[in-house]
Amino acid sequence: MLFTLKVVHIIVCIALITGVLLQSGKSAGLGAIEGGASSVFGDEGRQLDQILSKVTTVAAILFMILSLTIAYLQ
Repeated sequence: MLFTLKVVHIIVCIALITGVLLQSGKSAGLGAIEGGASSVFGDEGRQLDQILSKVTTVAAILFMILSLTIAYLQ
């Protein structure tokens, strides 16, 4: 069980790192990565930012829960 928790913990860590790195700064937005394509696609850049924000929040909560659980079980 501890091995499974550690594997899930690594997956959550990768998701958390990816979510943080893909989020845009306050001034740039996802349009900076797309090369200005946000003007063509409309609000998709903002929707992706919102999705990334939610994914990062969930991954951070799971990371904390898994960290405490693994520490308690060891």
